[in-house]
Amino acid sequence: MSSSSSPPRSRAANNGDERPRFFDAKAKTKCWAKAAIVPGRHPERWRQDAAVNIVCKRFCNCYGCLCFEYDHIVPFSKGGESTEDNCQILQTRVNRFKSDKDGLDATKLKGYSCDIQFTDKELDIIEMAVYGDVVRPGKECRCRTVAEMLGQYKSKDRLAACKLPQDEQSS
Repeated sequence: MSSSSSPPRSRAANNGDERPRFFDAKAKTKCWAKAAIVPGRHPERWRQDAAVNIVCKRFCNCYGCLCFEYDHIVPFSKGGESTEDNCQILQTRVNRFKSDKDGLDATKLKGYSCDIQFTDKELDIIEMAVYGDVVRPGKECRCRTVAEMLGQYKSKDRLAACKLPQDEQSS
């Protein structure tokens, strides 16, 4: 008999049927996509949770102020399903304080948030450290990569730092 410290993947409902405890990849993708976009930030990297906290996609299931978890809007313990319609992203701290409560509005959730507000420059530094570059949506420039900044790589195209990855695909 093997023992595991991991939580069960499903729990039996009242009728004995098994229902999944965790969101699948498709639900998570749609949950991220429906979260509010952070103005001036790449939407595949940054979003706002239901309490309007900025979170980074690479910081899932950790405990920092930019970390988030996928949350059951109607708690699983109260019959909430692990579906995209019942999914929201929440800063980890907010999700832990929310626990099995339901019906909390954004103001109440905000009261559970980290009390740190990051400047655009600080978010740029974090994005550079996490992704190796800073990508802006639209026609804005991306910052040089770490290798370019350290002089380890010199682009043959002097405007390369102002081209977004999607620009190269469309040419």
